[in-house]
Amino acid sequence: MAELTVLHNSRCSTSRHALETVEAAGLPVEVVHYLKTPLDREQLLDLIAKLEDPPADLVRKDAFFAGLGLSADECTTPEQVADLLVEHPRLMQRPVLVRGDRAIIGRPKDRAEAFIADS
Repeated sequence: MAELTVLHNSRCSTSRHALETVEAAGLPVEVVHYLKTPLDREQLLDLIAKLEDPPADLVRKDAFFAGLGLSADECTTPEQVADLLVEHPRLMQRPVLVRGDRAIIGRPKDRAEAFIADS
């Protein structure tokens, strides 16, 4: 059984760095390519419940977000965030690291490193 799960986007350098750090630590890891196998609403709500960050932080407020005509006020509750990420998985912040009943957004890179080292 994997000690850590990394919700990963291989096109993201921060996500790649987190995965490399886990592997260098020799920890068992489950890698979830969330764009290929998106989380469903229940999985997202479970993730948000474990997240040490505010639910809104799980949403990338990038050009795609703006292009959808969204505002930050529309994704503050766990339910709003889950519904948005079911519809648009690419808006999920990455990487997300999960261990047991804890999860963090691995940005900046040293945050992921500290979470991994806290094994």
